[in-house]
Amino acid sequence: MAKKPEKKAEGEVTVVARNRKARHELRIISTIEAGIMLTGTEVKALRARHVSLDQAWADVERGEAWLIDVNVGEYGAASWTNHAPRRRRKLLLHRKELAELADSLTDGRTLVPLEIRFNERGFAKVLLGLGEGQQGHDRRETLKRREAERDMRQAMHRRR
Repeated sequence: MAKKPEKKAEGEVTVVARNRKARHELRIISTIEAGIMLTGTEVKALRARHVSLDQAWADVERGEAWLIDVNVGEYGAASWTNHAPRRRRKLLLHRKELAELADSLTDGRTLVPLEIRFNERGFAKVLLGLGEGQQGHDRRETLKRREAERDMRQAMHRRR
């Protein structure tokens, strides 16, 4: 007997993929959520979690935002209708948001996808982060700070 899919709670999002490396190597200044233009087989592959954000980045060209180098694996049940795994995908943003992103992509800043998720309405969204590169000593300080915060949380939890 087939298992029934679980009902999602109201307003719940489903995270499909995270780019953990980006938060480690970059200092994220701000984030913005954008829609993604996808084909049918890409949506099916995303739902099956066949996606990798390892070397992905985003760019604004001629008034349009693009998601580049995201590897969405081919959908197994599709045949000749399958998509190219590493094709450029258009991001859906408002004009004002595009203008702000284009202005902020200067002085060594980069736009990276932090996670891909399905919102409560079932639409695929990407969380973009505007980041600056970190030097080696900055990373070490960040790791020390995170470790200290984790130790404090554990100590507080033990006291309860």
